[in-house]
Amino acid sequence: MAYQFDFFSRRCVWVNGPIIVGAGPSGLAVGACLKEQGVPFVILERSDCIASLWQKRTYDRLKLHLPKQFCQLPKLPFPEDYPEYPSKKQFIDYLESYAKHFDINPRFNQSVQSARYDETCGLWRVRTAGSGAEVEYIGRWLVVATGENAERVVPELEGLGQFGGDVTHVCDYKSGRAYQGKRVLVVGCGNSGMEVCLDLCDHNAFPSMVVRDSVHVLPREALGKSTFELAVFLRKWLPLWLVDRILLVLARLVLGNVKKYGLKRPSIGPLELKNTRGRTPVLDIGALGKIKSGDIKVVPGIKRFMPGKVELVDGQILDVDSVILATGYRSNVPQWLQGTDFFSKDGYPKVPFPNGWKGNSGLYAVGFTRRGLSGASSDAVRIAKDIGRVWKEETEPAKRHTACHRRCISQI
Repeated sequence: MAYQFDFFSRRCVWVNGPIIVGAGPSGLAVGACLKEQGVPFVILERSDCIASLWQKRTYDRLKLHLPKQFCQLPKLPFPEDYPEYPSKKQFIDYLESYAKHFDINPRFNQSVQSARYDETCGLWRVRTAGSGAEVEYIGRWLVVATGENAERVVPELEGLGQFGGDVTHVCDYKSGRAYQGKRVLVVGCGNSGMEVCLDLCDHNAFPSMVVRDSVHVLPREALGKSTFELAVFLRKWLPLWLVDRILLVLARLVLGNVKKYGLKRPSIGPLELKNTRGRTPVLDIGALGKIKSGDIKVVPGIKRFMPGKVELVDGQILDVDSVILATGYRSNVPQWLQGTDFFSKDGYPKVPFPNGWKGNSGLYAVGFTRRGLSGASSDAVRIAKDIGRVWKEETEPAKRHTACHRRCISQI
């Protein structure tokens, strides 16, 4: 009887077009491209704003790490007066204007609890919770646009519960102002970890950065050009392994031997590592200089925490006031997408780029390429064209009226 009660009490909405889950840059890009194809859609967003990761879970000093031409979404470039590396505020303003330009209006506070393909009727059923009510959206296509950074990663660290000091994930870090004069342990040495350490230095804190594994550090610019732009250009003519070799030689010439500062390079090249494992190289914007000067202390992995202290794997014991976990994010798709093997257990499409954008039964994925905003934009264009082709084939010859499912009480 409980199942029947849920069955009849849940509001049901027929979507005459794709259901897009996520109103970040990936979801907005798909929406804009679908608009161009004349295909209606609905975007479901768990937060109360677009691009919630950028608006609510990033630090104040953040700028795009890549030149703006590699970060703009389809059909609308950045304003000409924007700098080469737009700030966090500028990027959010761009996304807001993007949504307004294409008249994209997501349904906010709609947290997807489950999505499954109903083989009986050949439709996707997406159940959401929010604003005190459950809603089930039903449609022919499902576009997963929740991206690679949907949930924070918090590692299990022995004794962290007994540490006693402030422990913050980088998604809640805004500025080093609150850490002035404090000894801060930053766990993680990616772009976020490096930049947080730099920000802490600028606010007269004393950061130590945990480097447990190897890491590629590249100059953000070399020879007057963006390192990423140079890599893209070289990839047009040279194999991946050779481009990696050139980038490492260039990094050695510009940055010197970083190994002597505790930054050991991986055996796999930076581009290959990014493409195969999703590990992004660090593009240095000043942190390496602080490491060389000793303002940022590089330390090995953590053995355990104690009250007000941390013991490292090499036996060192450091006095620590605060801990910032720059331990990254992960996909949350396995938590809600059901009945499909298109995604792996880690929440990425099993089929690698450039063919991981389309599954079976009207399932699509955008923003999982491990190639940033440019990869998401590329997938968005493909998805919209694919859906648009079917849409036009079925609607242009003769207007076919699709009957709403008998449980639906509204249409959009």
